[in-house]
Amino acid sequence: MLNLDLLTKMMGYMPALLEGALNTVLLTIISVCFGAVLGLFLALGRLSKNKMVDKVCWTYIWLFRGTPLLMQLFFIYYALPLIHKSLTLPGQWIPALLALSLNSAAYLAEIIRAAIQSIDKGQMEAAKALGMSYGQAMKRIIVPQSYRRLIPPVGNELIALLKDSSLVSIIGMTELMKVTTQVSARESNAIIYIPAMVLYLIMTTVFTYVFEKFEKKYSVYE
Repeated sequence: MLNLDLLTKMMGYMPALLEGALNTVLLTIISVCFGAVLGLFLALGRLSKNKMVDKVCWTYIWLFRGTPLLMQLFFIYYALPLIHKSLTLPGQWIPALLALSLNSAAYLAEIIRAAIQSIDKGQMEAAKALGMSYGQAMKRIIVPQSYRRLIPPVGNELIALLKDSSLVSIIGMTELMKVTTQVSARESNAIIYIPAMVLYLIMTTVFTYVFEKFEKKYSVYE
């Protein structure tokens, strides 16, 4: 059975755990937003008829999907300053945000590309028949129709990134995993990992619920 004094002490750390969880959520959402914007451009680049643009975007996606996120994080935080001092990024938030955003963009680019390509080709032909350019057709017709198909995989990517965000504790960023390990080391007891896991489960459950609601809402338009 759990020692009552220990349980009381662990509950006293809940504010710190909740603050860490909030940082985890903020880091995840901001990273996915930045990643989605960059991912859209990468996806359009992959669909471009310009072979050079296609190759550049393919190389980016290949690089960030083919190397571990932890290695990318280490490179941005530790290696960039060694290459040149001007490449040093302040604090832990910016390196963590940059690493997660760049990594997320590679995965979201493929998700977006697949969603766009799933739209019937007749839609593009109809848009061109109305006198629209390729860019106008993508902006007004094709991309908006792909939104509903993007919701499930984007939700999965967000949840995966939320769990992967625990890696940023390696560079000292104060998020849920960092707070948990600090408390565990201070108390010489791993019981603190139980409420931390519960918080992760709550966060992933909430995001899953929200994306399921979005999916049902937009499914009526198909």
